Amino acid sequence: MPVVATADFSHLTPEAVLDAVETAQGVRCSNLCRPLTSYINRVYEVGLEDGGFVIAKFYRPGRWDRVALQDEMDFLTELAAAEVPVVPPLPGRDGGLLHDLGGTFFAVFPKRGGRPLDEPAFELWPQLGRLIGRMHAVGARHLPRHRIVIHPRHSTREHLTYILQSGTVAAPLLRPYEQTVTGLIDLMTPLFEGVPTLRVHGDCHRANILCRPDEGFHLLDFDDMAVGPAVQDLWLLLPDRLRTARAEAEELIEGYETFFPFPRESLALIEPLRAMRFIHFTAWCARQKSDGGFARFLPGWGTPEFWRQEISDLERQRREILDAAE
Repeated sequence: MPVVATADFSHLTPEAVLDAVETAQGVRCSNLCRPLTSYINRVYEVGLEDGGFVIAKFYRPGRWDRVALQDEMDFLTELAAAEVPVVPPLPGRDGGLLHDLGGTFFAVFPKRGGRPLDEPAFELWPQLGRLIGRMHAVGARHLPRHRIVIHPRHSTREHLTYILQSGTVAAPLLRPYEQTVTGLIDLMTPLFEGVPTLRVHGDCHRANILCRPDEGFHLLDFDDMAVGPAVQDLWLLLPDRLRTARAEAEELIEGYETFFPFPRESLALIEPLRAMRFIHFTAWCARQKSDGGFARFLPGWGTPEFWRQEISDLERQRREILDAAE
């Protein structure tokens, strides 16, 4: 996998963003163009001349191609049509959902107010399970055309290749890190065999669930949509490891199975998926390393001390996988 160059968002001046929204949507914008927090993409709140706001999301160049981004648009559209509470993109004046500004793809969404999900009260776990079950009932209809497969031999191997080629690993620790991750891949791969997969959100944690007054929960940010096991969209919500969050997991599954059968064998993948998320995050950091301002968010990332700790954490997670399998 080639190392992707630093994403260039320099052309996204406020004037360019406003012009892009006006051209795509056939509307008139006010002068308001407010950047919102986003570590990978660039997201702006844009005011409309006749009142109201939209959200313009410009996707990081080089991360997803047009087909993969259209997979996200299609999934959101299908979910909305099935009345699953999501925020689908707005059709442009040409009917399209995905637009292009000088090689940077973007989509425009309606603004939805609300607050991120706090630690759920116990009685809310079945409601969360029903939400994810409804999403997966739609996700199981067909596979996307060009999305990552969450599997040690696919996504994790690709992440490892990227990390090794990125030049971010301290030279004396390059081989130990590679051996540690390769050993994990070999350990985890058999656990995934035979487990059914489907379209999943991919990053279903509490910050990506919006609480709206009188409307319940809404799923946000399908940027990491992937093909993977159903449990991928459940385990990130749990307050702790499965051995101490079994009650919450059972409530999630009970709600989930109101709409879609849950493959209980996939619970054995929680600790492998946690290890894979460590590696996924490291690859994400390697991509962000050359972007301006990264050091402010993760000072010390990429130092020899960081890589020694990363190897130690992965070895500890290996023990967790072995313990969970006993």
